[in-house]
Amino acid sequence: MDLFEQALDEPISIISQDGDVNYYGEIISQAESDLYFDSLLTEIDWRFDQAVILGKHIETKRKVAWYADQPFSYTYSNITKHALPWTQTLDVLKTIVENKTGGKYNSCLLNLYHNGSEGMAWHSDGEKDLKKNGAIASLSFGASRRFAFKHKNTKEVVSLDLKAGSLLVMKGETQQNWLHRLPPTKKVQDARINLTFRTINRA
Repeated sequence: MDLFEQALDEPISIISQDGDVNYYGEIISQAESDLYFDSLLTEIDWRFDQAVILGKHIETKRKVAWYADQPFSYTYSNITKHALPWTQTLDVLKTIVENKTGGKYNSCLLNLYHNGSEGMAWHSDGEKDLKKNGAIASLSFGASRRFAFKHKNTKEVVSLDLKAGSLLVMKGETQQNWLHRLPPTKKVQDARINLTFRTINRA
């Protein structure tokens, strides 16, 4: 499914049922995206992601970072992370996303994919730390990558290219009913940074 390559007057609905996924196009210009990419690459405290699967501790090739308003704990794949305070760049980008979507976010999980060989398997973001049915705003920089959704029951698949500066927002019952993934590809040699702004329960 091919979508427009620039910022859209109104976001496009990506999935047909059982959730709410809106694509806003490229809300940040290519020149600005390049600058943000360079800033994030150098100022973020990147660490290899880790998971405990079937009792085995695994370290991924992908790197991640976790930032928030407060030192929130966030647990996924049986690993708990503690948030770092916002950097200046992240604070600016959070404001841009909030102004564009009309939402508010108190945290951000960042992913660094060094090239197309690194991706993410089918999954849903349904961790107990997240606000139920809360919005997750995904902002991309660097290499363009294909992103896909699959309905858990009907197996319908929808995919789109997320280019530098583009914004995608998942909310409502999307996580209950849909999986999403970033499939690996041999066609992409460059790095991609993805910011997923979220709301952590403050309790």
